[in-house]
Amino acid sequence: MSSGIWQRGKGEEGVYGILIEDIRKEVNRASKLKCCVCKKNGASIGCVAPRCKQSYHFPCGLQRECIFQFTGNFASFCWKHRPVQIIASNNYSDSLPCTICLEYIEPVPTYNILRSPCCKNAWFHRDCLQVQAINAGVFFFRCTICSNSDTFQKEMLRMGIHIPEKDASWELEENAYQDLLQHYERCDVRRCRCKEGREYNAPDSKWEIKRCQCCGSSGTHLACSSLRSWEQNWECLECRGIIYNSDFQKAKKHALSNSNNVAITDCLLEESPPKLPRQSPGAQSKDLLSKFRGDDSKLKKKKTKRLFINKADIWNSVLDGFRNQNFNPLYTIEVAYVNENDEFGRELPGSKQEFLSLLMQHLENSSLFEGSLSKNLSLNSQALKENLYYEAGKMLAISLVHGGPSPGFFSKTLFNCLVYGPENTQPILDDVSDFDVAQIIVRINTETNMTDLNSVINECYNYLDLIGCLRLITTLSDKYMLVKDILVYHVIKRVQAPFESFKQGLKTLGVLEKIQTYPEAFCNILCHKPENLSAKILRDLFTVHTLPDVQALGFWNSYLQTIEDGKSATTMEDILIFATGCSSIPPAGFKPTPSIECLHMDFPVGNKCNNSLALPITSTYKEFQENMDFAIRNTLRLGKEESSHYIEH
Repeated sequence: MSSGIWQRGKGEEGVYGILIEDIRKEVNRASKLKCCVCKKNGASIGCVAPRCKQSYHFPCGLQRECIFQFTGNFASFCWKHRPVQIIASNNYSDSLPCTICLEYIEPVPTYNILRSPCCKNAWFHRDCLQVQAINAGVFFFRCTICSNSDTFQKEMLRMGIHIPEKDASWELEENAYQDLLQHYERCDVRRCRCKEGREYNAPDSKWEIKRCQCCGSSGTHLACSSLRSWEQNWECLECRGIIYNSDFQKAKKHALSNSNNVAITDCLLEESPPKLPRQSPGAQSKDLLSKFRGDDSKLKKKKTKRLFINKADIWNSVLDGFRNQNFNPLYTIEVAYVNENDEFGRELPGSKQEFLSLLMQHLENSSLFEGSLSKNLSLNSQALKENLYYEAGKMLAISLVHGGPSPGFFSKTLFNCLVYGPENTQPILDDVSDFDVAQIIVRINTETNMTDLNSVINECYNYLDLIGCLRLITTLSDKYMLVKDILVYHVIKRVQAPFESFKQGLKTLGVLEKIQTYPEAFCNILCHKPENLSAKILRDLFTVHTLPDVQALGFWNSYLQTIEDGKSATTMEDILIFATGCSSIPPAGFKPTPSIECLHMDFPVGNKCNNSLALPITSTYKEFQENMDFAIRNTLRLGKEESSHYIEH
């Protein structure tokens, strides 16, 4: 807040970009200034009002109710010139409650009493607002009445409320909601028949505890209430009396609404002006993800965190970086590639989007997921013990927010479990990656008579008993319920612990909340691979800088058309990887925007850190194509050989 100091350095220089020499000069300047409050020297802060000579220390300024604006140039105002809230007329005759602490206050704007700019009947204590801002951070601090954030934050910043650029305190605490995962486990029926006691719970057996479907606060062993399976509904005595003795009827369980029928644009515009034109799903996803990242002015002030990535061991490199106590997912990420075998310990600048692409490729092929194209969570006890499912969810969330690629490998079942809950999701046969289990399901499902069906069940008796799916088969149609039980166990119940941990990780930066709010947009990102690139897409993607040789632009367009026509071994994806490190366009787009320029050289040069492509200037198109193909193909080949070398060692 000192008046004579400026942020002349970069974020990592000095103290948050303020150079040490400037700090020393400011200390020397302030030592000659006397505080108008305590009369001691060192008053480095001055009122910005014209011709105002007041200088004071920061604590003294707070004591005298000065206002410090934690935005823009970080202006300070003394008690005489501080900004005030102007109200045309005061129609409030009685006291009103502070909408945060609910204590009654006089609705008159003063230093300690502030009014919401968006809700005219919302009043606050300054101290209440400041505490809420510190805890909520810039992403969650908003009006307590209407949830407006833009107008509300601008006014509060003007009135001296400090809004830190961090995630909410409740989102930063690891496993903060672990207690919510505890289920009620006690048999409350009058006569419990379990010899092990009322608290005994044996999943997938007759002694499994079933909770009341209405309140969830009472339970029963399946056997104690003559329930054949866990799927049967059960209500406790209190809830049963309320349901059947009231005018309300039991509501039928409806199928989930199709999110495709919901106008996702309306949801995405919840904080924007109404009646904007509809957008395509791709544009919606880009706008949605850009909301996470904030505007450029905020990113410039945000602290930068450098991650040191070893391509030979990218997984552990990322784990070390993300688990570092100084890492904050809100920080701007910079990447430096290192090699343990390098005797000189050199650090090579890396592309953040290339790094995130490599990370998503590694995650897709890791043992945390199973399946070929559409993947579900696997059951890996060692990964569960090391909390890797949580880290995987955290990596996905950070990648999406920081401009990473579309994962595109989630199965619809995994996606529906995240959005609608496992209890409202029905797996299908394609979700089963275990060949033996799939064969059992197919055999049961295809039997056409009771004799053959019972024969298959007898063959699989031990397996069905182990997973708790044995049921009495009296008709041929009962096989469908049996198949459903097997699918639910294998795809959902078996991986319940990994799923809950993975879901906690996805809550990083509020990503899971956004997925559940905008399922249609995120389904395209998480479950579908990006569309194939075309010549038109690449032409539109790359910004053309001033070309010294206009002919080169024609060669570039012809080269793209040659590739699209299949007359070159190079692909569109090869060009994008060569220039940006990514094989597809990220949902949030590239930053900076990819560009091309022409230089007097024989071969093209790709700069992945700047997303730029330098084209060679040649006399003929044939030479242009040959040079482009040679450089791009060989660069990618060397990269693959380097990756293979890393894996072998």
